[in-house]
Amino acid sequence: MAIDYIELAVETRTDFGKGASRRARRDGYIPAVLYGHGEEPRHLLLPRHEGFLALRNPNQLLRLTEGDNSEMALPKDIQRNPLKEEVDHVDLILVRRGERVTVDVWIEVIGEPAPEHAYVLDVTSIPVEADALDLPEHVQIDVTDRKAGEHVYAPDVILPEGVTIDLEDDYLIATVDEIVEQDLGEDTDDATGEVPTVAEEAAAAEDAE
Repeated sequence: MAIDYIELAVETRTDFGKGASRRARRDGYIPAVLYGHGEEPRHLLLPRHEGFLALRNPNQLLRLTEGDNSEMALPKDIQRNPLKEEVDHVDLILVRRGERVTVDVWIEVIGEPAPEHAYVLDVTSIPVEADALDLPEHVQIDVTDRKAGEHVYAPDVILPEGVTIDLEDDYLIATVDEIVEQDLGEDTDDATGEVPTVAEEAAAAEDAE
């Protein structure tokens, strides 16, 4: 099976500190640190634009290339600048096929609940364990024909092959309830049951003075 990854050309970073990080960002790079496999942390520079696009998915598998060397990595911690919509810094972890890692993935809802019922997601993502080189983009829950009280719990999550979750059986994923229509009523005249006009309300206010 082909591995779904994004390739990034990286450079070894030799200057450190906040000032060096600012210069790196100004020069079009994202400062990064690569950890894992008992090796000393490596300081890298990622191309800013390509890195920003790749890191839109917090679980994106990356192939880091520098010269003739390449290695696979996953984002571990992404520090974003919300004002500039940029990535300020990222921590990465080395991964190999066969290694299992735990990541948070989104929940996709399929199906529709019973008529006059609706669902509410109690959580939008859950942690799953999977092969580091074969992470799912999401997991699914099926709410087809579920009624009030037929909530969705951890054992109901539909998992791709080779993916597991470590959650208690009573961990609530989604709540299903009947749709209740609220009667907000109208401000009507007590005697006629009709809604008073603005002119009638003004006249009534003058009479009361």
